[in-house]
Amino acid sequence: MTDLGRRAFLKTSALAASAALLTSPARRVHAAPKARVVVVGGGFGGAIAAKYLQMADPEIRVTLVEKEPVFRSCPMSNEVLSGDRSLDALTFDFRGLTRRGIAIMQDEITEIDAEQHFVRGSSGNRYNYDKLILSPGVSFRWDAIEGLTEEVAERFPHAWKAGPQTLKLRQQLEAMDDGGVFIISAPPNPFRCPPGPYERAAQVAHYFKQHKPKSKIIILDAKDAFSKQGLFQAGWKQHYGDMIEWVSGAAGGIVEAIDPKTGALIGTVEDFHGNVVSPIPPQRAGALAVSAGLTDASGWCPVDQKTFASTLHPDIHVIGDSCIAGVMPKSGYSANSQGKVCAAAIAAEIAGQAAPEPSYVNTCYSLITPDHGISVAGVYDLEDGQIVGIEGAGGLSPMDADARTRAIEARFAHDWFRNITADMFG
Repeated sequence: MTDLGRRAFLKTSALAASAALLTSPARRVHAAPKARVVVVGGGFGGAIAAKYLQMADPEIRVTLVEKEPVFRSCPMSNEVLSGDRSLDALTFDFRGLTRRGIAIMQDEITEIDAEQHFVRGSSGNRYNYDKLILSPGVSFRWDAIEGLTEEVAERFPHAWKAGPQTLKLRQQLEAMDDGGVFIISAPPNPFRCPPGPYERAAQVAHYFKQHKPKSKIIILDAKDAFSKQGLFQAGWKQHYGDMIEWVSGAAGGIVEAIDPKTGALIGTVEDFHGNVVSPIPPQRAGALAVSAGLTDASGWCPVDQKTFASTLHPDIHVIGDSCIAGVMPKSGYSANSQGKVCAAAIAAEIAGQAAPEPSYVNTCYSLITPDHGISVAGVYDLEDGQIVGIEGAGGLSPMDADARTRAIEARFAHDWFRNITADMFG
């Protein structure tokens, strides 16, 4: 079996193992007592947790509360910037979950009462729960870069949550003259989608190569290394020559401030001026998790990594980007895997059983061109209460892969997206 085939097999096997955790409780429909589980957040973690919990035990009343009427995927949203995908192609509704018997409520949760076991929405509705699952994504640390506020970010869009800012950034790139400079500032770890800024550079370079070939992209990085770095830099060089410049933190890539009027980025060594500027803010757990007192000094949510129960409020489970999950990165597939593990643990507890032994997986694809894909995959286990990588499982795309292999990985990236969204909403 080739390395590529082995990694694909591992990804499939680990996903099947996660789903298999739910098999036993699902067969005991009448053994589990009725319970109310409220899930807040309808993204990669929350939608999956709601679906798999309902599958595990239909007698559990599952309510999914999401403030938006639809879900828009951040994975693949960089293709909107290249012009290869529309925002509509990243948009999904919740009808599939409704057909499964899950109550979908469009509401923004503004209050969590962990003692009385209820949450309240901006609508005034109160949702009582026996177990609460939070998948609130990330929020931004607006105090980390002087001058960068939510209002300023509307003029210089980070587009780190797919939606109107994604379209605005695309429009700014379209309006930029050939020969202009596009600047991305990449945040420090940890943050949502570690390879995202570097794929963004590639996707914008793909657009520039076709329409604005004299233009340049600068990545100002708070870090001295990044995810899939060798693969990205080789791909950039192969397809775009010197169009993309990466400035490490040690070389002056740390951004300390932004001029709110011009968008000039003030670095530790020099200032940078671009025609289009996309500063991606440093991040922390979702605002709801912060306001509910579920974070520690790191800004993220400590959890029991076997069940994702909060170590601060055990009847609240936190999954996805907001939680501290060992070595798992903050990605859509990590959230998917965590949602399944969390659902299995809650179903078992409601049934009076011990939580099953968890299995976790992550796969992240990045597109350098429509026919050049790269990936990293990880399979994880629990050791001494911490999620750790399984040695020899997963891995990176080979550095010396040929064009055919890169094209296969690009096709895998699109297959992955179709499969994971079908898993969420089908």
